[in-house]
Amino acid sequence: MIDIKLIRENSEAVKENMKKKFQDAKIVLVDKVRKLDGDWRKLKTEADELRSGRNKISKEISEAMKSKDKVRGEKLMKTAKKIPDRILKVEEKMKKFEVEIREIMFKIPNLIHESVPIGKDDSENVEVEKIGEPKIPDYEILNHVELAESLDGLDLEVARKVSGNGFYYLKGDVARLHSALLAFARDYMINQEFEYVVPPFMIRKNVVDGVMSFEEMDTMMYKLEDEDLYLIGTSEHAMIGMFKDKLLRAKDVPYKLTSYSPCFRKEKGAHGIEEKGLYRVHQFEKQEMIVVCSPEESWKWYGKMLAWTVDVFKQLGIPVRKIECCSGDLADLKAKSEDVEAWSPRQKKYFEVGSCSNLTDAQARRLGIKIQKGNEKVFAHTLNNTVLASPRALVAFMENNQLKDGSIKIPKVLQPYLGGMKKIEKRKV
Repeated sequence: MIDIKLIRENSEAVKENMKKKFQDAKIVLVDKVRKLDGDWRKLKTEADELRSGRNKISKEISEAMKSKDKVRGEKLMKTAKKIPDRILKVEEKMKKFEVEIREIMFKIPNLIHESVPIGKDDSENVEVEKIGEPKIPDYEILNHVELAESLDGLDLEVARKVSGNGFYYLKGDVARLHSALLAFARDYMINQEFEYVVPPFMIRKNVVDGVMSFEEMDTMMYKLEDEDLYLIGTSEHAMIGMFKDKLLRAKDVPYKLTSYSPCFRKEKGAHGIEEKGLYRVHQFEKQEMIVVCSPEESWKWYGKMLAWTVDVFKQLGIPVRKIECCSGDLADLKAKSEDVEAWSPRQKKYFEVGSCSNLTDAQARRLGIKIQKGNEKVFAHTLNNTVLASPRALVAFMENNQLKDGSIKIPKVLQPYLGGMKKIEKRKV
């Protein structure tokens, strides 16, 4: 959510931002909220004048009583009795306007950073950098499903019977590998002096509204029937929710947290054949990082957070590239975002494995997260980034470490998490 002062003082900049995001249909909201805000301010002036008048009459009544002017005193008291009802009516109108204004402000996108490339959708995202050499072995790379099944580490058929499409059973050494990747990512972030947190996996509607747009909520979130609870789509949702309505001390920021959680997503929409298997699923597990900081530090942290994710994949021997999300591909609360994509030697292309985003003060305004800086209170900036999400990372790892005999080599950094195992092979009968 942006500062309403911007709409009051420079509504054209807000409209231009919507055009850059190809959201022309929302432009009418700017004028609508501007009018509502003007009406609200008129009511506020009226309420302030009524309160001032009430204070003035109270003094006059006191003076009339002291001077024993009973007639004047009674007349003033009759007038005074009407004022609270008038104030109440004005305040009720103000509250109605406040609700309408807030609902509209939630639909107006955050201002994008000046460096964001302008484009309509993800087809116009821009490659920033490749890290690691993408290789294509001279032997056939099995589909990740075929590979995992050959190692007796995956069962999609039983999962479909138990839970439906988009679910899976990981088993044996493949399941251990999945957990090892997440544990490695966790320890990596702890070594960067981030505090490790396991958050709640369900959050209330007022937190959901604070961390994402209505469009995202509709396409992503699962709601519990007859409960004011939603399953989290990423631990960022619960982690940022930790700070709701908090006034943070300047000396305590930045807050640097890394969190583990399962994640649940509807994953609406049709997807290509290459995304079948473990690419798009309704549940997965993720190691996340978030930073809550002062506004002047947020872009420094954005660069650091992105570099850490890249380094995690570099240490795992997985080539990646950074992709700058264009304006039309940015979710409404994001000011800037870059995806990290891993190389697929089987598909001979990259696919998304994580995303780093700076939301500036958009979430903080919705959730009331402020920092006390001397005599001033400022809204915090919030950032989030995927350290590692599996099974996407598991797919990338298996494909890039698959050997000719159908086994999977384990790099040294991961061996301690697998009991010293150097290779995952077919089980001997």
